[in-house]
Amino acid sequence: MTGVELLPLEGPLLVVGDHDSYWDTVATGIAAMPRRQIRALAKSSMWKNKLLGAVLTGMGQIPIERGSGDTGALDRAIEELRAGACIGIYPEGTRSLGRALRARSGIGYLARAVPEATIIGVACNGTVAIPRFPSNRPHVSVAFFEFDQPAIRPDESPQEYSTRLLAQIRKRAPIEVAGRKRAAALVGRVPTWSAELAITGKPGGRGALEEALAQTVVTQD
Repeated sequence: MTGVELLPLEGPLLVVGDHDSYWDTVATGIAAMPRRQIRALAKSSMWKNKLLGAVLTGMGQIPIERGSGDTGALDRAIEELRAGACIGIYPEGTRSLGRALRARSGIGYLARAVPEATIIGVACNGTVAIPRFPSNRPHVSVAFFEFDQPAIRPDESPQEYSTRLLAQIRKRAPIEVAGRKRAAALVGRVPTWSAELAITGKPGGRGALEEALAQTVVTQD
């Protein structure tokens, strides 16, 4: 773990990271604990499990409908930020699953609505290997870092801003593939993230392998 000292002890804070594994939220939250509690925007389907939902609610996590432009969740995140909370958000909106995904605009709306918020990046590497423990020991790294020009520019759209931050994140955290079968199918075919290559992607991972394979075929043509 590196860079945790970059997290201010108080005041509105946005932590923006890559998303290859369900374990990214856990790894980032544990790494930040000495200084801040991160309230992440989490997909609403996780609340279907009543026990898990109660835990998530108790931790202050914010449910969001993936792929539906959930303005209610963003409004709540803005309210929490203005009150001085630390909010975690993934520009890609869902796990990459071997795909180069387009950045979603939510982080841009949050940055514009709460310009006083500190914005820090986090790069997680190795979290896709956590489910393989104890048969394989995962080597997980969590690195907090400062963005080059973290504030949204007056002439920059929320989408352009999100894309700019995601490009910086993916330089530090190249795409990793969750799931053994999916990882085996994509050996040697995982793309390097770029805005030109990025696709929207389906939330929840259904058809994600086909998307990833099609994406690599396109880049080879």
